[in-house]
Amino acid sequence: MAFQKENMQVEIISTKFIKPSSPTPNHLQIYKLCFFDQVTDETHLPLVLFYPPTNNINLSSHHEEQLEQSLSRILTHVYPISGRFNEDINSISCQDQGVKFIKAKMNSKLNEFLDKAHKDVNLSLLCWPQDSWNVDPSNLFAMPLVIIQITEFECGGLALSLSHVHMAMDGYSTFSFINEWSKVCRLEIPVEKIDFMSFDLANVFPTRDLSKLLLPRVPTEDRVESKLVAKRLYINEDSISRLREKVGGDLCKFKPSRVEMITALLLRALIRASEKKHGYLRRSLMNIPINLRTRLTCLPQVEKSFGNLGVDAPIKFIPGENKMELHEFVTLIHNTVKETIATCDKTSPEDIVFAVSNIYNKSFLAQDWGGSDEVDKYTSSSLCKFPIQEADFGWGKPCLMHFGSRHDQCCWLYDAECGNGICVQVDLKEDHMHLFECDNDIKYFFSF
Repeated sequence: MAFQKENMQVEIISTKFIKPSSPTPNHLQIYKLCFFDQVTDETHLPLVLFYPPTNNINLSSHHEEQLEQSLSRILTHVYPISGRFNEDINSISCQDQGVKFIKAKMNSKLNEFLDKAHKDVNLSLLCWPQDSWNVDPSNLFAMPLVIIQITEFECGGLALSLSHVHMAMDGYSTFSFINEWSKVCRLEIPVEKIDFMSFDLANVFPTRDLSKLLLPRVPTEDRVESKLVAKRLYINEDSISRLREKVGGDLCKFKPSRVEMITALLLRALIRASEKKHGYLRRSLMNIPINLRTRLTCLPQVEKSFGNLGVDAPIKFIPGENKMELHEFVTLIHNTVKETIATCDKTSPEDIVFAVSNIYNKSFLAQDWGGSDEVDKYTSSSLCKFPIQEADFGWGKPCLMHFGSRHDQCCWLYDAECGNGICVQVDLKEDHMHLFECDNDIKYFFSF
């Protein structure tokens, strides 16, 4: 089986299932989902990391065995991802069915691939596990929760891709897993020393009858991966300083973070691109995912929990009510995120659940916002300060990353591989992308 784009082709060499090195005990064989898992999208989210060839990279039978054995050992601790969803999709049957592990080969050298991928990040799609595309939610219970693909280039460079069911784990869980797996592999950590997450979110936030809490879920559009394209932008430290001068701390009345300023810049450019496309200024809704693990002051026990524990802050732009000055966008984002966290930081899990439900009902599920075709909808997810670049399996640190499943229009912010700048992967519909990349702010502050 082979997948091709331009003159580059990926050939699948082998497929197997990696199981935990020790059987999951009987009392852990049913893993219950929590409320936050229930309200998460039923989709696979891929992540790709690229590793340039070094003297340490050699996917020989010995190193491949080391990679698989370390994965098997860590699965003994992170046991739910080796299971399968039960048909009610409210729990996972942890019978050690295994993580799907694919080995593939690319007919290109990595440096040649990366030269093209820096200009056309969509080439990274070749290294995604192909069966994570077009996931049918009705068959979710039959799929592996995690699919891993390792693709070897002609020069010895590697691409490591991991695709996970979002209902089972969020970004924090995924990056914690990858980072810990890399340490177990590189340092040959024994199974009895692996202990970095807890698995009791369902005890704190048990599954609920969502029909009593949430409005009916807004019907999703047909999946449009083929109509979405990605661009990779980079903003260096000098440009961030110029951006800070333009925003003006006195106007904001607080010192905005780099992520707040860049997100504001992106949102305003998206709104202006939409205005050019439609001929008038439209309402926009940008959801910003927030990790609640360290924000729930009354629940310190959830800080290292596996699963989903987050809420989306709804950034609402209303023409005529919100102004177009950049500092106004920075203030809107800052205040909305702050208010969202304060709203969710309650004294009891029950109150937290109702607070999150109210946020979703008023924004993402409301017919005049999330359910309206007259509202442009985006996501902006900051992965800055996540330990992505620490994922060293003994091959050094990754040199390029790619995120997302192309199922919605999204901006992914992450720390640049070198220096103090920030990279942004922007996934947009193609006609919207042409207008966005011509925006004066995008051309002035970013390089492609």
